[in-house]
Amino acid sequence: MKSPDDPVPSGDRTMARQLIKALQLAGHHVDLVSRLKCRLRTAGMLESVAADARQEVDQISARWQEQGAPDLVMTYHVYYKSPDFIGSELARRFDIPFITVEASYAGKRDRDEWAAAQAISSAAIRQAALNICFTDRDAEGVAKLVEPGRLGILPPFADFSGLNAVRQHDEVGGKVELLAIAMMLKGNKLESFRLLAEGLRLLKSANWQLTIVGDGPVRDAVEGMFNGFDQVRFAGQMDRAGVAGYLANSDVLVWPGYHEAFGLAYLEAQGAGLPVIAMRSGGVEAVVMDGNTGLLVEEGNAVQFADAVDELIENSNMRKSMGEQAQAFARAERGLATASARLDKLLHTAVKT
Repeated sequence: MKSPDDPVPSGDRTMARQLIKALQLAGHHVDLVSRLKCRLRTAGMLESVAADARQEVDQISARWQEQGAPDLVMTYHVYYKSPDFIGSELARRFDIPFITVEASYAGKRDRDEWAAAQAISSAAIRQAALNICFTDRDAEGVAKLVEPGRLGILPPFADFSGLNAVRQHDEVGGKVELLAIAMMLKGNKLESFRLLAEGLRLLKSANWQLTIVGDGPVRDAVEGMFNGFDQVRFAGQMDRAGVAGYLANSDVLVWPGYHEAFGLAYLEAQGAGLPVIAMRSGGVEAVVMDGNTGLLVEEGNAVQFADAVDELIENSNMRKSMGEQAQAFARAERGLATASARLDKLLHTAVKT
């Protein structure tokens, strides 16, 4: 996956940065030992990436032999398209504990063109002293490979620093401000934009406008989906301060979210006091409390999605109540300090120092 200091925004980059901050907040020293991107775009890339990784491991090993090895090695986001080539091997060479965070396992990949890559991923998961999962969905998969004692849950969390802008939007007499934040990529992201556009065309209410924050290689295709909507604006890619500004001036986050691992944008929006409308898909239910912090609809159902948006457009009391519950939940249960304490406890339970 991306290095935490990669210049291109993404959810995995953001979570990697948050994990580092959570560890540091708990008093741990964190070294980023490799920036090698090991994600496989196709199964045929396996040997090439593995060769690059072997060179990387040799270089890191030489450095550790001279400077000293750490107490443990942690690898983030291990799965069949991003198998661990580095952390597990370093842990073996230096006889130190190995931990994964957000590992996942899908049995069907043992029987298709990804089988060789999945075997490497599965071996790392089995080797780990602890596999920390963000969702029950991922934990159920990993539990097929390891005993319960080497499996831990760290609920998805967000760093709300920099997102503390006071909400400035005045709803009285104005349009309800809808917001979507997502990269414009092929696959699930593009299908989510497609369903969002379909849902907007089914709305009964006209009292809204939508701002879409994000960019990517399929932006032209995304913009084409919203042709004819005068009330849809494209803001492009934004830095953290820019996103904070849009959160402060919006009323509802609307993002269908096909097969999201969980969706950091949902947590950040809730932390800013916005209710969320999304689908029951992937790990979304781990971060959006249906009926309390937002509304969840069945996957792929544009009619239900439109009905949910209409409901929050027309019901200002529901928007306010859900927004307050969303902020209370996100800040208290899914903030950085809470996650840091949970992560520290998991590490000390798994690794005796």
